[in-house]
Amino acid sequence: MPEQFVVPQFLDTEAKIIGPITARQFLILLATVLAEFLIYRIFLSIIAIIALGVPVLAGGIIIAFVKVNGRPVHYIALNMIQTFRKPMLRVWDKTVDTRTLKAQLREKVVKQPAPVIPKKRLIEKSRLGDIALVVNTGGVYHPDE
Repeated sequence: MPEQFVVPQFLDTEAKIIGPITARQFLILLATVLAEFLIYRIFLSIIAIIALGVPVLAGGIIIAFVKVNGRPVHYIALNMIQTFRKPMLRVWDKTVDTRTLKAQLREKVVKQPAPVIPKKRLIEKSRLGDIALVVNTGGVYHPDE
């Protein structure tokens, strides 16, 4: 009977560390709280705290908890950045004209066959092993070849 192996399941589920919060969400929220604290310590004005702190807090919560099509928002944002960095218009730069291509296709390239290197036996077999192979293969194996 073949051995049984445990097949991992739920590979796309992140491990929860604090209640329903995953490690990724915890680190995002920790960075958001740190940013909020820095805003509080730097500006000390209630208007500045509200103007800067509320959007930072909202952004941190959105990045930590919101999912689009089952994927976290920061993956979507990274994919958008990668897409916008690529050129939108792709142009085929045809520097070779058709005459040159036709001339290259007409040229016949003669390939020389690779030299045949005879195989060396790594281990010298006994005559008994050759006879056993001839018997086992029904005469198809020839030890002289």
